[in-house]
Amino acid sequence: MQRQIILRQIERPARIQKDEDLYWFCDSLGVDNGRDVHHIATRVILSLLENLPATRGIPVEQIAEDLVASSPRVNHHIRNLIDTGLVYRHKQKIYIRGSSLRSMVQEIRKDTLRILDDLELAAAEIDEAYGLGNR
Repeated sequence: MQRQIILRQIERPARIQKDEDLYWFCDSLGVDNGRDVHHIATRVILSLLENLPATRGIPVEQIAEDLVASSPRVNHHIRNLIDTGLVYRHKQKIYIRGSSLRSMVQEIRKDTLRILDDLELAAAEIDEAYGLGNR
């Protein structure tokens, strides 16, 4: 499985407002990746958050209804969010990974550390193959 998360260091808004902070949060993770001018992906996350904790997961149709967007369009953005590991699909419902934004970030951190550990090991083997040793 291939996952791609874009991390951007963007200055956080000075005033704390939950929707504005969520857009900043999602921009920092590259959620809307430039082409999503209507911020459908971020709005999917918003819809999931607004339905917590009453329901942990919600069907695509409900998300599409909340966003006043077509199911195929919402599904496209959900597939992208699944590919990044921010949400997942189980039994026709969409869930936020880790059940909160904080736990989502903790899971992303674990993923990133595993990737970096693998890269470090591979780098050591490549260095050895090139005779670079422990420089």
